[in-house]
Amino acid sequence: MNKILVPTDFSTQAENALKVAVQLAKKHGCKIHLLHILDLPMHHVDPVNATSFSSGPEALFFMKLAKKRFDDLLKKDFLKDLEVFSAVNFQEIYSGIADECEKHNIDLIIMGSNGSSGLEEILVGSNTEKVVRHSKVPVLTIKKEHTNFEINNMVFASDFTEENLQAFEKASKFAQLWDAKMHLLYVNTPNRFVTSKKAEAQIEKFTNAANFSNYSKNIYNDETIEKGIINFSYNIDADLIAMSTHGRKGISNFFNGSISEDLVNHALRPVLTFKL
Repeated sequence: MNKILVPTDFSTQAENALKVAVQLAKKHGCKIHLLHILDLPMHHVDPVNATSFSSGPEALFFMKLAKKRFDDLLKKDFLKDLEVFSAVNFQEIYSGIADECEKHNIDLIIMGSNGSSGLEEILVGSNTEKVVRHSKVPVLTIKKEHTNFEINNMVFASDFTEENLQAFEKASKFAQLWDAKMHLLYVNTPNRFVTSKKAEAQIEKFTNAANFSNYSKNIYNDETIEKGIINFSYNIDADLIAMSTHGRKGISNFFNGSISEDLVNHALRPVLTFKL
């Protein structure tokens, strides 16, 4: 892992994510890319020269404001002696993050989130959810400040089908960075019940195909998969939850939901996602 992207809106949640990125950068010698997206209507922006007056007074105002906020942020003590790159882009938020990842060959996105619930979650959602759903780059979502971000116990929740093997391999590499133990978790629910014997066989077949040995195998019963992941993670005091996301779009996503996106909203622990 060499390059970390931290999208920022200069909020407390974004700063919490940045502080985690700083700890990873110091531990593993990574470079940090800070990105602020100005999601303005394109008629306000001159794509050739976004700082010119032809971009309109609104775009110019927000550009100057972003520059001042970046200047203030980069002066903070926790960023001293680190290589930090900053950029301001005029784009839709997800597209801007995706383009920045491709441009700089980003290895990990770290985003802050305070979550949402109820009507706001259904109708509005969050930018973090959209990135989690579609990003080709792994996304680490941070909910609170971590003065000492350490990963000793990491939950990898899955149905342990073959399509999830690539996500497991990526999660394994992340666990190895911290010498962390990975707790493989299969959640049994009333609507998706399988016998313990069948679940154990699925996990066993899965692990035989992977090159990782520091793990435990767990089958946990709960009302829903999301509750099972959250409750199991609480029981073992996990430092991180990792899982894959399918990146569903449109009407199927509305009706079926996405467990990974629900966890980003509701889990208090950091969540690491990998798109299949």
